[in-house]
Amino acid sequence: MLKKTTIKDLLVIERNPLRDNRGYFERLFCDTELEEILINRKIAQINHSRTKQKGTVRGMHYQLPPFSEMKIISCLRGEVFDVAVDLRRNSSTFLQWHAELLSETNHRTIVIPEGFAHGFQTLTKECELIYLHTATYKPEVQAGLNALDPLLAIDWPLSITVRSLPDEGHEMLSPKFTGL
Repeated sequence: MLKKTTIKDLLVIERNPLRDNRGYFERLFCDTELEEILINRKIAQINHSRTKQKGTVRGMHYQLPPFSEMKIISCLRGEVFDVAVDLRRNSSTFLQWHAELLSETNHRTIVIPEGFAHGFQTLTKECELIYLHTATYKPEVQAGLNALDPLLAIDWPLSITVRSLPDEGHEMLSPKFTGL
Protein backbone atom coordinates (compact mmCIF):
# COMPACT_ATOMS: atom_id res chain seq x y z
CA MET A 1 0.00 0.00 0.00
CA LEU A 2 1.35 3.45 -0.99
CA LYS A 3 1.22 6.21 1.61
CA LYS A 4 1.98 9.89 1.14
CA THR A 5 4.34 11.74 3.48
CA THR A 6 4.42 15.41 4.42
CA ILE A 7 6.68 16.07 1.40
CA LYS A 8 5.11 15.92 -2.07
CA ASP A 9 6.18 12.89 -4.15
CA LEU A 10 8.04 11.25 -1.25
CA LEU A 11 6.19 8.00 -0.55
CA VAL A 12 6.20 5.00 1.75
CA ILE A 13 5.18 1.51 0.72
CA GLU A 14 3.77 -0.72 3.44
CA ARG A 15 4.41 -4.28 2.30
CA ASN A 16 2.08 -7.08 3.34
CA PRO A 17 4.01 -10.30 3.97
CA LEU A 18 2.13 -13.59 3.60
CA ARG A 19 2.81 -15.51 6.80
CA ASP A 20 2.52 -19.16 7.70
CA ASN A 21 4.23 -21.63 10.01
CA ARG A 22 7.45 -21.46 7.95
CA GLY A 23 7.82 -17.68 8.22
CA TYR A 24 6.72 -15.28 5.51
CA PHE A 25 6.97 -14.40 1.84
CA GLU A 26 6.82 -10.83 0.55
CA ARG A 27 7.18 -9.01 -2.70
CA LEU A 28 9.83 -6.29 -2.62
CA PHE A 29 9.16 -4.96 -6.11
CA CYS A 30 6.53 -5.35 -8.82
CA ASP A 31 6.64 -2.96 -11.78
CA THR A 32 2.90 -3.26 -12.44
CA GLU A 33 2.01 -2.43 -8.84
CA LEU A 34 4.31 0.58 -8.94
CA GLU A 35 3.65 1.76 -12.49
CA GLU A 36 1.84 4.88 -11.21
CA ILE A 37 5.06 6.07 -9.56
CA LEU A 38 7.58 4.63 -12.01
CA ILE A 39 5.98 6.41 -15.02
CA ASN A 40 8.44 5.76 -17.90
CA ARG A 41 11.26 4.92 -15.48
CA LYS A 42 12.91 1.55 -15.16
CA ILE A 43 15.04 0.01 -12.48
CA ALA A 44 18.59 0.37 -13.77
CA GLN A 45 20.57 -0.85 -10.76
CA ILE A 46 20.03 -2.73 -7.51
CA ASN A 47 22.45 -2.21 -4.61
CA HIS A 48 22.85 -3.83 -1.23
CA SER A 49 24.55 -2.32 1.81
CA ARG A 50 25.63 -3.83 5.11
CA THR A 51 26.51 -1.60 8.03
CA LYS A 52 28.09 -3.22 11.09
CA GLN A 53 27.89 -0.59 13.82
CA LYS A 54 24.90 0.95 15.57
CA GLY A 55 24.84 4.75 15.24
CA THR A 56 26.56 4.83 11.84
CA VAL A 57 25.35 7.48 9.40
CA ARG A 58 25.60 6.97 5.64
CA GLY A 59 24.73 9.95 3.48
CA MET A 60 23.34 12.39 2.49
CA HIS A 61 23.86 11.33 -1.14
CA TYR A 62 22.38 12.27 -4.51
CA GLN A 63 23.34 12.41 -8.19
CA LEU A 64 23.32 15.67 -10.13
CA PRO A 65 20.90 16.24 -13.01
CA PRO A 66 20.50 14.93 -15.66
CA PHE A 67 21.59 11.73 -13.87
CA SER A 68 19.25 12.16 -10.89
CA GLU A 69 17.60 8.97 -9.74
CA MET A 70 14.58 7.65 -7.93
CA LYS A 71 15.50 5.29 -5.11
CA ILE A 72 13.28 2.59 -3.64
CA ILE A 73 14.81 1.46 -0.34
CA SER A 74 13.98 -1.38 2.06
CA CYS A 75 15.70 -2.60 5.21
CA LEU A 76 16.18 -6.37 5.18
CA ARG A 77 18.02 -6.70 8.49
CA GLY A 78 18.09 -4.47 11.57
CA GLU A 79 16.49 -1.04 11.85
CA VAL A 80 17.42 2.34 10.36
CA PHE A 81 16.29 5.96 10.60
CA ASP A 82 16.03 6.68 6.88
CA VAL A 83 16.09 10.34 5.80
CA ALA A 84 15.24 12.16 2.57
CA VAL A 85 15.95 15.89 2.07
CA ASP A 86 14.06 17.85 -0.58
CA LEU A 87 16.57 19.65 -2.84
CA ARG A 88 14.11 20.57 -5.58
CA ARG A 89 14.40 24.21 -6.60
CA ASN A 90 11.12 26.08 -6.06
CA SER A 91 9.61 23.24 -4.00
CA SER A 92 7.40 24.40 -1.13
CA THR A 93 9.33 21.93 1.07
CA PHE A 94 12.83 22.91 -0.15
CA LEU A 95 15.51 21.76 2.35
CA GLN A 96 12.93 20.05 4.56
CA TRP A 97 13.60 16.49 5.58
CA HIS A 98 11.40 13.51 6.31
CA ALA A 99 12.45 10.33 8.11
CA GLU A 100 10.97 6.86 8.27
CA LEU A 101 11.93 3.94 10.45
CA LEU A 102 12.69 1.05 8.14
CA SER A 103 13.21 -2.37 9.63
CA GLU A 104 13.09 -6.06 8.96
CA THR A 105 9.94 -6.22 11.09
CA ASN A 106 7.87 -3.24 9.91
CA HIS A 107 8.11 -4.12 6.18
CA ARG A 108 8.24 -0.50 5.00
CA THR A 109 9.92 0.81 1.88
CA ILE A 110 10.64 4.46 1.16
CA VAL A 111 10.35 5.82 -2.38
CA ILE A 112 12.64 8.81 -2.85
CA PRO A 113 12.17 10.67 -6.14
CA GLU A 114 14.74 12.59 -8.12
CA GLY A 115 15.81 15.85 -6.51
CA PHE A 116 16.29 14.48 -2.99
CA ALA A 117 19.36 13.62 -0.94
CA HIS A 118 19.25 10.33 0.96
CA GLY A 119 20.94 8.97 4.05
CA PHE A 120 20.29 6.84 7.09
CA GLN A 121 21.43 6.07 10.62
CA THR A 122 21.63 2.52 11.91
CA LEU A 123 19.61 1.99 15.08
CA THR A 124 20.87 -1.56 15.55
CA LYS A 125 24.04 -3.44 14.73
CA GLU A 126 24.26 -5.37 11.46
CA CYS A 127 21.84 -3.50 9.20
CA GLU A 128 21.27 -4.47 5.58
CA LEU A 129 19.45 -2.37 3.00
CA ILE A 130 18.47 -3.03 -0.59
CA TYR A 131 18.21 -0.08 -2.99
CA LEU A 132 16.52 -0.04 -6.38
CA HIS A 133 17.74 2.84 -8.56
CA THR A 134 16.31 4.28 -11.76
CA ALA A 135 19.74 5.47 -12.92
CA THR A 136 23.15 3.86 -12.96
CA TYR A 137 25.68 5.15 -10.43
CA LYS A 138 28.12 7.65 -11.96
CA PRO A 139 30.87 8.75 -9.56
CA GLU A 140 31.53 11.91 -11.59
CA VAL A 141 28.03 13.26 -10.83
CA GLN A 142 27.80 12.07 -7.23
CA ALA A 143 27.17 14.78 -4.66
CA GLY A 144 26.32 14.97 -1.00
CA LEU A 145 25.24 17.08 1.90
CA ASN A 146 26.85 17.07 5.32
CA ALA A 147 24.57 15.07 7.63
CA LEU A 148 25.37 17.54 10.43
CA ASP A 149 24.57 20.67 8.42
CA PRO A 150 22.73 23.15 10.69
CA LEU A 151 20.65 24.36 7.71
CA LEU A 152 19.15 20.86 7.50
CA ALA A 153 18.95 20.34 11.28
CA ILE A 154 18.34 16.60 10.94
CA ASP A 155 17.38 15.23 14.34
CA TRP A 156 19.45 12.04 14.33
CA PRO A 157 18.06 9.74 17.05
CA LEU A 158 21.46 8.48 18.29
CA SER A 159 24.90 9.94 18.72
CA ILE A 160 26.75 9.40 15.47
CA THR A 161 29.42 6.74 15.93
CA VAL A 162 30.82 6.36 12.40
CA ARG A 163 30.76 8.27 9.09
CA SER A 164 32.94 7.77 6.04
CA LEU A 165 35.68 10.32 5.32
CA PRO A 166 33.90 11.49 2.14
CA ASP A 167 30.63 11.96 4.08
CA GLU A 168 32.44 13.90 6.81
CA GLY A 169 34.05 16.05 4.10
CA HIS A 170 30.85 17.33 2.52
CA GLU A 171 30.74 21.09 3.00
CA MET A 172 27.91 22.80 4.84
CA LEU A 173 25.30 24.39 2.60
CA SER A 174 25.58 28.03 1.81
CA PRO A 175 22.44 30.10 2.42
CA LYS A 176 22.75 30.88 -1.31
CA PHE A 177 22.16 27.22 -2.30
CA THR A 178 19.19 27.28 -4.70
CA GLY A 179 18.67 23.56 -5.16
CA LEU A 180 18.54 21.22 -8.12
